[in-house]
Amino acid sequence: MDSEKAALSVGGYLFLTEKDAQLARAEEQRIAYLEERIDYSSPESIRYIYEKTIHERLFKTPIGLRYLRKLRDFLLSQPEMDPKSVMEIPLYIPFDGGLREQTSPARARVAPSKKKDKDKEKSRFLLSVALNVMLVVAIIAMFVISFASDQPNIVNYERVITDKYATWEQELTQREQAVREKERELKMDQ
Repeated sequence: MDSEKAALSVGGYLFLTEKDAQLARAEEQRIAYLEERIDYSSPESIRYIYEKTIHERLFKTPIGLRYLRKLRDFLLSQPEMDPKSVMEIPLYIPFDGGLREQTSPARARVAPSKKKDKDKEKSRFLLSVALNVMLVVAIIAMFVISFASDQPNIVNYERVITDKYATWEQELTQREQAVREKERELKMDQ
């Protein structure tokens, strides 16, 4: 049991989960990195680092918040620093006794429900299927119209032109036959 406590203990705080403890250890490493490079003789650079870490939400655990408090106290102790211009440290966790994994009521109101998402997805799928079916029916109808049409088009042009020439050839053959018969009749009459 003591080894479990040791794994969850960081900087004097006992965390609920190993994930939180790992996050706190990572924040300790960030703090050590900043402390190596920070110049306390320049309050403006401290202020820049302080505000940037707040905006980027680099610190979420009590370890990081304690460090932010240290930077804020340093800035407030500087005579040239206006206390109203120093940002307050925002806290992004509820303190009503609920677990952090639970969502707040405001988030529950803002976040769409999974049922609505599933309903939207289902309606989009049905709409997609219906549109695809309509497009397939339209394409089939266009082919049927093209094949049934007497006018030449890209689908039936060869058949229509062949039929047209066959009809002309038949008419021409009939006329030639009629002309030959008339010629025979005229030769017989002479």
